[in-house]
Amino acid sequence: MTFSFFPDAQTPPTYANVYERSIHDPEQFWAEEAERISWMKPWSRPMDNSNPPFTKWFVGGETNACYNAVDRHVVDGHGQRAAIIHDSPVTSTQRSITYAELQKQVSKLAAALSSYGVKKGDNVLIYMPMIPEAVVAMLAVVRLGAVHSLVFGGFAARELSVRIKHAEPKVIISASCGVEPTRLIRYKPLLDQAISMSGIEPKRCIIYQRPGLPEIAAMTPGRDVSWQEAMDGDRSHDCVPVEANQAMYILYTSGTTGDPKGIQRPTGGHIVALSWVMKNIYDMKGGERWWAASDLGWVVGHSFICYGPLLAGCTTLIYEGKPVGTPDAGQFFRVIQDHGIQGFSTAPTALRAIRREDPELELGRKYDTSSLRYVFLAGEHCDYETRNWAEDKIKVPVLDHWWQTESGHPITSTCVGLGHSLSPPRDASGVPVPGYNVKVLNADKVEAERGTLGRIVIKLPLPPGTMSTLYRADDRFSSIYFKDYPGYYDTMDAGVMDADGQLYVMSRDDDVINVAGHRLSTSALEEALLEHPCISEAAVVGVPDEMKGELPLGLYVTTKANTKPEEEINKEAVRLVRELVGPVAAFRLVSAVATLPKTRSGKIARKSIADLARNKRVVIPPTIEDPSVYGGIKKALQGLGYALNAPDPE
Repeated sequence: MTFSFFPDAQTPPTYANVYERSIHDPEQFWAEEAERISWMKPWSRPMDNSNPPFTKWFVGGETNACYNAVDRHVVDGHGQRAAIIHDSPVTSTQRSITYAELQKQVSKLAAALSSYGVKKGDNVLIYMPMIPEAVVAMLAVVRLGAVHSLVFGGFAARELSVRIKHAEPKVIISASCGVEPTRLIRYKPLLDQAISMSGIEPKRCIIYQRPGLPEIAAMTPGRDVSWQEAMDGDRSHDCVPVEANQAMYILYTSGTTGDPKGIQRPTGGHIVALSWVMKNIYDMKGGERWWAASDLGWVVGHSFICYGPLLAGCTTLIYEGKPVGTPDAGQFFRVIQDHGIQGFSTAPTALRAIRREDPELELGRKYDTSSLRYVFLAGEHCDYETRNWAEDKIKVPVLDHWWQTESGHPITSTCVGLGHSLSPPRDASGVPVPGYNVKVLNADKVEAERGTLGRIVIKLPLPPGTMSTLYRADDRFSSIYFKDYPGYYDTMDAGVMDADGQLYVMSRDDDVINVAGHRLSTSALEEALLEHPCISEAAVVGVPDEMKGELPLGLYVTTKANTKPEEEINKEAVRLVRELVGPVAAFRLVSAVATLPKTRSGKIARKSIADLARNKRVVIPPTIEDPSVYGGIKKALQGLGYALNAPDPE
């Protein structure tokens, strides 16, 4: 088996040149970028767009994601470089794994999976906490040319069973438990219940017994094997070549019910795109240390905890903890100091949580974070107040960028590696990343004037690394994403593009409310509320009104240090929105709440608030971190004259 690798010998050109080439000659552009990864067999065509939107990249080429993420670096002499650092304040443990050690562990697990019958194209489901073994499992699966479906470890049995039933995994890899700040989550009973509910019996379940914790997983004879047993002996397995368009993983979108929506990611395009992103957006080089503070169960975890940094030869950090409460709001800064983190990505919600607990960063300032070059934000729109606070306190550029589970990597960003200014315009989500021909369309489905709010779409073909289809649902893939705007991918987000090409992603398009004929973005109203010094978090939703059709309703959480009465804050908040957005917003419905409903990835569940206000039945999404908050939300809505006949969320 022969591997080839073509090193980069060119100085990166300007963003404008790179972007222009990627749009006008995508085949040549991506063919050159693909030479930076290792191929076992060259492709016959860079792109096949004969059946849009099912575009294929690097047709006929064969590669392996695990080889590019692990083995290649060992071959190149970097085996003793740290590949993974695990920092777990909830278990008071830290450990480091080199690339050579990672290669050995992955190869052993791949051999075990092969002995259990897993082969190229088979599905393996992974249900694990934030531990290195989860990454080992991901890499072992793709080493065999199989397909992993990693399920967020916080999901209950019903949600897990839906994914098991749809993916029909040959093997499931799990752990005895996960650790939250105040409790253990017993994974194995949840897994057993989910398997029973799904009606799908895997051939094997590999269970990792977490050391030093009291939870001991009960094993099912004949089906369950321990991780230690699977890894016993000196077995190993080589990387299996796969065609570039074969699925690498299936990632089910959060809250999947009914017909599951499994994003299917192609192998070749994904590793080419992630390699490009690590260099050109994040400006990360081999041997440097990167931390994406997310969960492996989300797309950020797949792309930028596991594959992206390892493809770049970086050290990736896996953090098992929270931004606050494990044990305090200084932990992010302690991690940056302890491990010399140079590139960091997190969600705006994490920064807001830290700001609320430690507004002057008294805890964070105890640590030396001089290694850090910048902070990237993703997951939801970052308000200016939070970004400005973070830059002032952390003393590095804080850069918002925007992407989706479907895209797999950023759609718009400040491209640090291409020399972009580290002081982008206020509220901007960046410029279109090379490969993405981003447009904003108006209600007539023609390109909107610059500076005008509209639907964000991307002209086909999509670049490498984006989803290739929905698993077992080609028709749904076409109808959901491409039917309403022929020739374009529909992001379902709303935004504005300015004269310089900066994109301002405002909200999901269904979060745009219509007040007396005026279309207003709820995120713009939230940002105005967050200008108030006593408000740390805010959510704005549209509620029905006989006169104006809809009115904005705002709920907010005060800062910890606040002593001002709610009535006074409410009056000031209304005045602030009038000043910053205008009287056209007709903003007068506002109330304080103890906390807002948020998913474990940090997103505020605005739709559930809006549905509750409209007296609709609300089924609490399984991703909500604290379902008990809805009692306070309902009470606040009723105080404003809404949710009066709403059933209690369940």
